[in-house]
Amino acid sequence: MSGLMELVILVPCCFFLVTLIKFLYDYLWIPLRIQHILNSQGIKGPPFRFIHGNNKEIAKMKQEALGKPVAWTDDLFPRLQPHIYSWINRYGKNFVYWDGARAELVISEPELVKEVLKNSENIFQKVKLPEISRKLMGNGLAFTEGEKWAKYRKLANHTFHGESLKNMTPAMITSVETMLEKWKGQEGQEIEVFQEFRLLTSEVISKTAFGSSYLEGEKIFALLYKLKILVSRNMSKTTIPFINKLWKSADLLECEKLAKGIQDCVMKIVKKREDQVVNGEADSFGNDFFGLLVNAFHDLDEKNRLSLEDLVDECKTFYIAGQETVNSLLGWIVLHLAIYGDWQEKARREVIDIFGNQNPHLEGITKLKTMTMIINETLRLYGPSNGLARTVAREVQLGKLVLPAKLDILPLNIGLHRDPHLWGDNVHLFKPERFADGIAKATNYTAAAFLPFGLGPRSCVGMTFASIETKIALSMILQRYTITLSPAYVHSPILILTVRPQHGIQVIIEPLHNNF
Repeated sequence: MSGLMELVILVPCCFFLVTLIKFLYDYLWIPLRIQHILNSQGIKGPPFRFIHGNNKEIAKMKQEALGKPVAWTDDLFPRLQPHIYSWINRYGKNFVYWDGARAELVISEPELVKEVLKNSENIFQKVKLPEISRKLMGNGLAFTEGEKWAKYRKLANHTFHGESLKNMTPAMITSVETMLEKWKGQEGQEIEVFQEFRLLTSEVISKTAFGSSYLEGEKIFALLYKLKILVSRNMSKTTIPFINKLWKSADLLECEKLAKGIQDCVMKIVKKREDQVVNGEADSFGNDFFGLLVNAFHDLDEKNRLSLEDLVDECKTFYIAGQETVNSLLGWIVLHLAIYGDWQEKARREVIDIFGNQNPHLEGITKLKTMTMIINETLRLYGPSNGLARTVAREVQLGKLVLPAKLDILPLNIGLHRDPHLWGDNVHLFKPERFADGIAKATNYTAAAFLPFGLGPRSCVGMTFASIETKIALSMILQRYTITLSPAYVHSPILILTVRPQHGIQVIIEPLHNNF
């Protein structure tokens, strides 16, 4: 009996001891080892702190940065990423900091960034997201690897290239016409265009990729927005995986609830497509992106079949990427056109010269040189992503550095886009003429100096789609209206996945009376 009692005591004690050793190995030994390896090669950074890393410092610095006023000619880097801005100035262009126990090697030297993103040997892979972030982005095209990524990319390439894009332009034009029809009742008045563009881009991605409408996907967009807020709020919070399995935070529980709501909404749209085929109303699930996903969901070959989770994750990825990126881009472009009237007039003259008072068409869109310059300069200053995180699959040499496995790397596009050594002393000013002779000349043929949509095989599959949608919307607006900035506008960019205006973008529109 006493032997049994000793066993009952000994087993939990051994389990506790093994767990403690594993915890100290993961959360103390590995970080200290990585810190030593990098420090010995000249890579410095803020010191590692047990469990929390530098997350408490980061949260404090972000809160302080958002409390400071900012002008539209100011450098946004210290506002949006104050910790990285501060540590680059203190430790150099390449440094290491700590997201909990995970080392983040920040690199902002163009040649190193190019090597990581080109990823010719598949060593620099997409990072594994924290559990709370996975509720938003899932394991879709943006974060998957290997054969799964190749399969998803093939589906997306089919949808967002060539003839498919040409077939999407009528839906884009119709959506913009609907928005502009509503604007007729607000001429001479203030309009909050960021919200207007949110509805527009939601409608466009719903029609073109999912064969539905904004109203049908409205609940999905609302749930995704709530998820984005929760995920952003938890970006600098430390999580310990095995504790999350025992106890879930209120935010994580809410994220799970929202993710379940999105899955239910997506499945209703799937059921609608399935019913159309069963009832003979359609002979296939459709040729749009969603139709291809549903086809893969029903594939008889188990190897090619999409699981329910995969299908929902892909939908979330494209609802977010297809709406959020263009929404932000259109908003910031219109702000700059309202401020810089000379560039607004140049863009308008170009649009009128090419399209007259007719709707835009793809042949003419490719000739919009001035508008392309304006778009590129806006992407440089207010690009949709502030980091293109990767993780090291195995020990590798990067430049002169030898990097250990499981090290996270952050190729920093905001640092490159705002580097005076690459762009000159007026780097923080809106100067579209930088791009007058194309991107290569503007960057002095430095490939990684300008990468708003990434670089290499993992570059954004929807960048041509985003460019066409942006040019159509801007062309149709400039054909009809002059835009001036409202006195109510307060410049306060914040980072919630993309760079967005905290208080919206208020402008005043006046009709041009061009027979529309």
